[in-house]
Amino acid sequence: MSIKKTLVLGASDNPSRYSYLAIHRLRSHNHPVVAIGKKDTKVADVVVIKEQENFKDIDTVTLYLNPKHQSEYYDYILSLKPNRIIFNPGAENPTFANLAKEKGVKTLDACTLVMLSTNQF
Repeated sequence: MSIKKTLVLGASDNPSRYSYLAIHRLRSHNHPVVAIGKKDTKVADVVVIKEQENFKDIDTVTLYLNPKHQSEYYDYILSLKPNRIIFNPGAENPTFANLAKEKGVKTLDACTLVMLSTNQF
């Protein structure tokens, strides 16, 4: 299994949120994780920040944001030059997916948790 540095966008420290579970699951599979959320906090051993930091070597961006909250992140996400963007259930966004594809970024309407549990991540 290859290690994929992942940005969780829409990260939450609320244990009932899927982004919270995704951070834990990604870490349990030894993927390096960086995270951006609504507040500065911590999930597992991952520091969650509010700022759009210029992270390096991002393989995957996994989105847990409603499409109406994604537009402010379009340029930021594309500037990170990820290999792929995963639009988790509820985050599907054909407009942004098409923009990403035009920049050569692979997009998936999928669930990060399912992908991890079925070794498709």
